[in-house]
Amino acid sequence: MSQISDLVASKLRDIPDFPKPGVMFKDFTPLIADGPALRELVRDIAQRYAGSVDVIVGIEARGFILGAAVAYELELGMVPVRKAGKLPGETLRESYALEYGTAEIEVHTDAFEAGQRVLVIDDVLATGGTAEATALLVERAGAKVAAIEVVLELAFLEGRKRLAHRPVNAILTV
Repeated sequence: MSQISDLVASKLRDIPDFPKPGVMFKDFTPLIADGPALRELVRDIAQRYAGSVDVIVGIEARGFILGAAVAYELELGMVPVRKAGKLPGETLRESYALEYGTAEIEVHTDAFEAGQRVLVIDDVLATGGTAEATALLVERAGAKVAAIEVVLELAFLEGRKRLAHRPVNAILTV
């Protein structure tokens, strides 16, 4: 393991039976609560994409935290991808499947300039539904997904398969 993946692993905590019985939730709030650890994580992500992306997308809600910090570090803008009904302007909407139903996310129609290179950031890659829907929104809005960056990948859920033709980086895979 790399130094950054060791740091991430040391700061995650397991929360059993959340959000429902039988689920072992991987909580990364201890990581973002630790200033030096958060700084190291943000700088690690930023150095990987410096000069190769034009804008950051943060997926609601934990992706907003890292997305904004990485955007700040790279002196770029950050576009939020939100749950349906939360953005005030004209939006594009994408539906995706959850383990227990469906959900919808949105982005403003004017969020990107044509051809912009977008880094999509989220905390966890599980089944890949949210990341895939976000990538589709970015592409429908006229931009290009340069990469998808996650802190933690739950490999046993095989979410990466849904993103097979897009570059994906996970700092820690379990």
